[in-house]
Amino acid sequence: MSATEEVEQNPLVEGLERLPVDPTTLVIFGATGDLARRKLLPALYNLAHEGALPERFNLVGVSRKEQEHEDYRAECEQAIRSFSRRPPDEDVLGGLLEHVKYVPGTFDDAGVYAELARVLEHFEEAAGERLNRAFYLSTAPAFFPVIVEALGARGLHRHEGAEVRAIIEKPFGTSLAEAKELNGRVLEVFEESQVFRIDHYLGKETVQNMLAFRFANGMFEPLWNRNYIENVQITAAEDIGIGSRAGYYDHAGALRDLIQNHMLQLLCHVAMEPPVNFTAEEVRNEKVKVLQAIHAPTELEIPELAVRAQYSAGHAGGEDARGYLEEEGVREHSNTETFAALRLEVDNWRWAGVPFYLRAGKRLARKITEIAITLKPVPHLAFDQTGSLGIRPNQLILTLQPNEGVTLQLGAKIPGTRMIIRPVNMEFLYGTAFLSQSPEAYERLIMDAMRGDPTLFTRNDEVEAQWQICDPIVNAWEATPGPLPQYEAGSQGPREADNILREGHRWRTI
Repeated sequence: MSATEEVEQNPLVEGLERLPVDPTTLVIFGATGDLARRKLLPALYNLAHEGALPERFNLVGVSRKEQEHEDYRAECEQAIRSFSRRPPDEDVLGGLLEHVKYVPGTFDDAGVYAELARVLEHFEEAAGERLNRAFYLSTAPAFFPVIVEALGARGLHRHEGAEVRAIIEKPFGTSLAEAKELNGRVLEVFEESQVFRIDHYLGKETVQNMLAFRFANGMFEPLWNRNYIENVQITAAEDIGIGSRAGYYDHAGALRDLIQNHMLQLLCHVAMEPPVNFTAEEVRNEKVKVLQAIHAPTELEIPELAVRAQYSAGHAGGEDARGYLEEEGVREHSNTETFAALRLEVDNWRWAGVPFYLRAGKRLARKITEIAITLKPVPHLAFDQTGSLGIRPNQLILTLQPNEGVTLQLGAKIPGTRMIIRPVNMEFLYGTAFLSQSPEAYERLIMDAMRGDPTLFTRNDEVEAQWQICDPIVNAWEATPGPLPQYEAGSQGPREADNILREGHRWRTI
């Protein structure tokens, strides 16, 4: 067999094949911020390392800090050396930084956009062709409409002979009313097809692979319904506190920060129907149907379906931890939740009666993000003998972090003369199976945005449907005075979280 034939028959090579990306200039607003340094710049380097960026690729940073192009290139180099998932190759790094420019100024200054237009035209003159433009809004949410409207006023939202795209970070509003207003202001300037609302969880390999596990494996999809599934638990736990994010977090809280966006998107991937085909619109249509099938809780139902709490002092992450109210920058007597748990139901034929439990929190026992699908128990206890753990319901656990993979929990006999049963795990880990690191989520999302593929991005009606579920809870909690239930830092969370579980159900150990 020839080397060429070997490559053609290697499914991993075929799976890693990259579609071409047209020549592009990427503009990052908020280019000196934490997200740009820790995620975006390292992601761009790793794409360059893999040869995935277009042959003509330029980067423009826009931020308030006054500095020259050379100073910003040095900042980019330092960020890549500090946070890249692989040590940088000097030639690749030098080639990437060669095409970097910087525009200083505030986001409401018309002069910034005039200078930006000049820099973009300079890149096109050097290339001798029109270049696609992608504007990445990595700023505080208050600046999203300011930047979008300024781009429109300068005419940068259209570019004859090339594509223009706007990539917008979360949070997309802090309430349903804000989300609708922001959608309206963005869509007055850009077409929906130009807008890419980032949810970085959707760039994780396990999230994307969930659809493959469901729809490409005959052993799972026949069981994926109310007849066989007892409950679904989605957990996003962190062992760290809020750090230096009090300014944002104390006005957001766990529900807005994680559940309204990331975790509802994960629920959609678990619960959606098979799309007619895997185009962006068909996949997103099915996700919207799931969100529309979730009953928004009434004021009377909220205490039975939703729990919130704050962490108190304790021991977490290998160190003594102070309570939330003692964190620097947190308001005195703050009622912001650092833990939130919900019980939701998808009211359709496939899922009627199956509870979906969502929980997210800080300063918990460990860092873990997972989806656990628990099947109904077998209908007899023939193996319930002394010394046996007995028959436990099978579980399929999809882990998103820290180690991406899938675990199937089965019942097996312990070696010996007696029929003693205990749970065992069958595991698939990405790093072991493919002998390589999974790409960072932002690598995939940046590429898809530059390519114009919106499959892993949130559509405007998805955002509003997510807020319609969470808005009543947010409003009820804001109207309810504290103090909030407390849970010790480093623990499993508040005991009150058990109150929303149905009889016989229990939370998985974090």
